[in-house]
Amino acid sequence: MTKLSIVGTLYESDRYIKEFFERSSSIAQKLVGDDYEIVLVNDGSPDDSLNCAIELTNNDPRVVVVDLSRNFGHHKAMMTGLAHAKGERVFLIDTDLEEEPEWLLKFSAMMAQEECDVVYGVQESRKGNRFERLSGQWFYLSFKVLTGLALPKNVVTARLMSRRYVDSLLRHQEREVFMAGLWHITGFKQCSCNITKHDTSITTYNLQRKMSILVNSVTSFSNAPLVNIFYFGALISIFASLYIVYLIVHWLFLATPLSGWTSVMASIWLLGGLIISFIGVVGIYLSKIFSETKQRPYTIVRQVYGKH
Repeated sequence: MTKLSIVGTLYESDRYIKEFFERSSSIAQKLVGDDYEIVLVNDGSPDDSLNCAIELTNNDPRVVVVDLSRNFGHHKAMMTGLAHAKGERVFLIDTDLEEEPEWLLKFSAMMAQEECDVVYGVQESRKGNRFERLSGQWFYLSFKVLTGLALPKNVVTARLMSRRYVDSLLRHQEREVFMAGLWHITGFKQCSCNITKHDTSITTYNLQRKMSILVNSVTSFSNAPLVNIFYFGALISIFASLYIVYLIVHWLFLATPLSGWTSVMASIWLLGGLIISFIGVVGIYLSKIFSETKQRPYTIVRQVYGKH
């Protein structure tokens, strides 16, 4: 077992790989000498990332490249990289240099000082334009309201983890991986470290993708939407019962014809929309059960280059 593993994923990363490798190697040598490895996971990158990474394995035996058979997504690629890491400490970081490899020294010092299992980076102020900042805040608030779990806000990928924490994290076998949630529920003592993330590339997390991640994360970590459907349905039934009593009393004692076309149509459309949306929520949970019962691997490795 090596003392340190540095894990990163590759997707359209060919212009960053060389600098990332040089900076990561330099910091690792300062920290643990030559007893480290760099694990790079190629997540079906359409550019020349794979060839650039393979070239590194030819020049440095401490570099390992895990080539996935296609693009599986950032979170699943990270889990695959962690599964191939053999270090006593594992430093997970994005390779696009928005996160600095030099943070490893700061994280390592904090881990020793606080005697914790995880040190993760938190942005002092979220990068990006106004929309990105507001949508990020909306995401964390919505997740907390819908699941009851309060995730740390503005976290980044970069984090230093102990071996026992990584082993525990890898015990999760979900097919729909949401890393921020898994990091949180795995537990152990975790410490945050304020950092400043750079802006070197355009984010791929648009509103549609953030909505998709929110739906996936909420339904993966909580049954609250299903429970809320029950309570909402019970509430509608109570109001409907009271309205029926009102109609009967009105018919018995007032005997005045009720003009109800507008209210009836509005009620039909309202209840119809609610029923369809509730069925949709149940359908999402059923699709997740379907996905989990098939037990498909969340990634497929085509080939591993390097000492592994």
